[in-house]
Amino acid sequence: MSANFSFQCLAKCSNSSARAGIFSTPHGVVETPRFMPVGTLANVKTITPAQLKETGAQMVLSNTYHLHLQPGEAIVAGAGGLHKFMGWDKPMLTDSGGFQVFSLSEMRKITEEGVSFRSPHDGRIINLTPEKSIEIQNILGADVIMAFDECPPATANRTEVEAATERTYRWLLRCVEAHNRSEQALFGIVQGGIYADLRSKAANALTELDLPGYAIGGVSVGEEPELIHEIVRQTAPLLPAHKPRYLMGVGTHQEMVVAIASGVDLFDCVIPTRWARHGTAVVKGERWNVKNAKFREDFTPLDETCPCYTCQNFTRAYLSHLIRAQEILAYTLLSIHNITELIRFTQKIRESILNDTFTTEFGHWLKQ
Repeated sequence: MSANFSFQCLAKCSNSSARAGIFSTPHGVVETPRFMPVGTLANVKTITPAQLKETGAQMVLSNTYHLHLQPGEAIVAGAGGLHKFMGWDKPMLTDSGGFQVFSLSEMRKITEEGVSFRSPHDGRIINLTPEKSIEIQNILGADVIMAFDECPPATANRTEVEAATERTYRWLLRCVEAHNRSEQALFGIVQGGIYADLRSKAANALTELDLPGYAIGGVSVGEEPELIHEIVRQTAPLLPAHKPRYLMGVGTHQEMVVAIASGVDLFDCVIPTRWARHGTAVVKGERWNVKNAKFREDFTPLDETCPCYTCQNFTRAYLSHLIRAQEILAYTLLSIHNITELIRFTQKIRESILNDTFTTEFGHWLKQ
């Protein structure tokens, strides 16, 4: 690992592979395990960086594909890099754009060279290669950057998944060659779909490259939850114990507990803000539709134990009113609470690992 980065494991659970650690980056530390909010276009939707800090967020994501389309990496560079552009002085991670390319299945063409697709903004043809993805991420300047990968859909057959996994490794080698900033850590991504042998082969090949960290990709792309859990349980132990492990695109309570029990450290997901924009609150792991009639005259907080700005100042009735009236403030207040909820959940898990009470306090999530 580069001198600018380090990972220290502080404690391990005696009854599982859960661990508590500190991931150090040029912009500060991330106490693991930790949920990371998603700020796709250099903002976490509907909330300010100051509000984001109050949620307990330590690391935030942005996306290479989206920032390349708008405003363009040159403008971000002109502002002094992604941190200054969005006013966030803590650690950041940029996704490579691989998952977004996966989601453009009707608009893109994959070759060995890379991916060509039609911009949904102006229709122009864009070629995104491993080298180009790394170039963009080097310019954006996030602390952690991701290798460009091919993410096969859940419907892909074994032959297709194997081809995508092997191409992901070849692309990773090109990413390593193209990466030229020591103050940025390049993470590799383990693909392999639902096939344990492909996952194992990919993990072994990636770890030989001695990268600063590793991610498990290609989950939450249409599989059943139990299948996702099994993939994570099989894959996480194959990754180096002295490097951070990142499970991409996962953020429900149960998914995170299962992954943490398997030795995963970092998570990201858009659900806190996406659900907020649909009037949904996450309360102690449950999803609540705040528009429901039962909340119209409920003058208690969403969660009386939650320290967030929303729960400390507003009632369920008020939030229900805002959602029904389609007031933008509703999305802000629900986003603040939902992000705080997921981060607090991982903070509580961290404390339980440090106290070696993880399976006692959170084991019920493993049985559901």
